[in-house]
Parts: sequence; C-alpha cells; structure tokens
Amino acid sequence: MVDRLFADPHLASLYDELCAGRPDFAFYLPLVRSARAVLDVGCGTGELLRLARAAGHPGRLCGLDPAEGMLARARARADVEWVLGDLATTSWDREFDLVVMTGHAFQVYLTDDEVRTALRAIRAALADGGRFVFETRNPAARAWERWTPEHAVDVVAGGRTVRVTTEVREVAGDLVAFTQSYAAPGWSDESRSTLRFLDVDRLDALLAEAGLRPAARYGDWAGGGFTAGSPEVITVAVPG
Repeated sequence: MVDRLFADPHLASLYDELCAGRPDFAFYLPLVRSARAVLDVGCGTGELLRLARAAGHPGRLCGLDPAEGMLARARARADVEWVLGDLATTSWDREFDLVVMTGHAFQVYLTDDEVRTALRAIRAALADGGRFVFETRNPAARAWERWTPEHAVDVVAGGRTVRVTTEVREVAGDLVAFTQSYAAPGWSDESRSTLRFLDVDRLDALLAEAGLRPAARYGDWAGGGFTAGSPEVITVAVPG
C-alpha cells in the first residue's frame, strides 16, 4: 500500500523531515545493532538501517518497502540491501534474527487477511529464536481525535516551509480514514490514507494464528509497561 505522494522521489525528503527526531528509533536501534541479520519492513527512506550501519553494525541489513521514491533515497547507502516490494511478494526462509516494523506501518493492514499474509511471511523469515518487534497505536488512546487543523505542523524540507495538516474523514469500526494536506508557497498536495487500530486481544489472536506469541509488551518509547491507557502497543513477538 503506497502513499502516492511519497512514491515521488522528490517528495520523499519531506517524509524524512516529518520523521526527524522520531522517538521510536531510540527504542529500535539497540535491538537492530544487537542482531546478526535484520529485516526492516516498510523501511521508508532507510534511516533506521543507515543509523545502524553508521554505528558499526557488521551483519546483514535489509530494508523492504513498496515505494520506489522512498528506496531511491535509501539506496544512497549501498552497504544495505534494499528490496522493492511487500510481504505478500517475499519468500525469505528463516534468514533474519530480527524483523522490525516501525512508524506504525503495521496499521496499513486493514483486514484480517492482510494481517495474516504479513504475519505468515514474517514468521517464515524469522530464524529459530528470532524476534519480530513492531508497534501499533492503542485504540483506547484515540489518537485520531488530535488529528485536526489545530495541530498542524510546519516542516522545513528542500529549503521551504511546508505546513502539514491532518483531518479525519471517517471513523468506521477500527478503521480511521484521514487526509494529510501539504502547503508551501507555490505548491500544495494531499494524501489520503486509512489505518486500522487493532485492539490487543485481536492482535494476539492473529499473532497466534501465524505461530507467534508476545514475549514482551510496552506502552511507550521509554519502555514503560503496557496499560489500558498507553499510547502505544509495542510488541516483541517470538515463534511459539
């Protein structure tokens, strides 16, 4: 599922600026650095894997993303393996000690069947004793209620200031459809997306179907324990 806007390599730089200083990287980077072989699903422009390599990771680093524009920027670093595609088209067999999915990418799977396909591919890619670490927003925290024009942000990208505004179009069950608008002098565009806010019980049931189980769970990027009101559902899943 590729956002049309960020599929354009000229606009992928905006994505990098939007994600600058992401708190999740401080959580994920030590995990990546300690694993022999790592697959980053939905790697975007590859910043997490670039940071790991720059910090001295000596092993295999592989980024998977369906957006050519994102990977065009990622490929500036040639000592990382970059793969265009998604989990429905891969066939890795127990090759990775760690699979990560950051940036709430897990929420783009909108149906149980899409989640099942992704989780089966991840389970197949995991080596014996491997870990799948990912996050999804906790639906109980209702993050979408703060996706309003009053919370617009200004981002400097490509030498110009871009105002980014998010507005929810519809909430239907556990699906939230929203529009992000981008405006700068002489330029404007928008992207439309839908995300799924899975609750923990359904998430764990789908993990179990794929032969995975949660070995640890956190509620924030500081490593706090998960509670009913936590903003995040950060899961460390293992085979079993």
